[in-house]
Amino acid sequence: MGCGQKKQSTDTAVEEVEKSTKLKVIFDTDCNNELDDQHALAYLLSNGQTFDLEGVTVNATRLGGDIQEHYKEASRILQLYNLQNSIPLIRGANKGFAEVLDSNSSTLYDGKEAVEFILNKTRKDSIVIIAVGKLTNIALALKKDPTLATRTKIVWLGSNYPEPGEYNQNNDTIAMNCVLNSTIPFEMVTVRYGKSSGTDAVKISQKEVNQKMPGLGPLAKTKIVGRHGGTFTNFGDYSVSLFEHIEYHSDPPTRSMFDMVAVAILKNQGWGEPKTIPAPVLINNKWVNRPENRRKITIWENFDKTAILEDFYTSLQSL
Repeated sequence: MGCGQKKQSTDTAVEEVEKSTKLKVIFDTDCNNELDDQHALAYLLSNGQTFDLEGVTVNATRLGGDIQEHYKEASRILQLYNLQNSIPLIRGANKGFAEVLDSNSSTLYDGKEAVEFILNKTRKDSIVIIAVGKLTNIALALKKDPTLATRTKIVWLGSNYPEPGEYNQNNDTIAMNCVLNSTIPFEMVTVRYGKSSGTDAVKISQKEVNQKMPGLGPLAKTKIVGRHGGTFTNFGDYSVSLFEHIEYHSDPPTRSMFDMVAVAILKNQGWGEPKTIPAPVLINNKWVNRPENRRKITIWENFDKTAILEDFYTSLQSL
């Protein structure tokens, strides 16, 4: 056997070891809502040494258009990373959990493609699901096969707990309560609008984006047409465009990177503070604590904004 052959075998073995040490994840997203979903997906793709992204499932929330618009936006990010043909992108639920269950078809239903993908993938591998939109796809998967609860973990960006209200939560509260009342391991990465303890505090200013993002990320082999027009060959330039076409309610203009934090605390648990509580339930838009509940969930709060954002920029710069 020649040296070249032996080296090839050794390289293959090293690659297999490296792949086995990565965290396998599915990213469940309403990607066309606001701009944090796109940055969270880019952060995942920029950390290929840490994460093995098994697939992207999309769902539709009310401000991002129908399911096709969310699919198209996720596809744009994958194309900018030259991964549109190697990472599965799957359409999920357009409607809410209760609406889907009320449909008369048991074999063909809204969200089926994503549900089947989630169930099949988790039967084959140990996979964490990072959910950054409504929890409809997850709840439907649990309804279809309750044993899903024994073979995966959900890390969800959502909720102002212990206060009411929050976009992802409100888009399908029934799905959220379904997940809370199941036995699936569940970690809630809190939002907490206006509070320093939630992901709302992890903000990026438009000025900072204009200074740091241009040109970052790999060079796309094929240009994309952005959500707001224009053509782009790297995520950094597309990020600038996204920040140019978003509403601001602060001075200086900033936007919270909610979804990106759910990825960050999986990469480094030291960037947030977890605590375990008995699973509450939301009734009439009020959180009801259940101190005797044996079912426990993890609440994440108090995030290290500086460390997370520095790592985000560093990850894109290293590509």
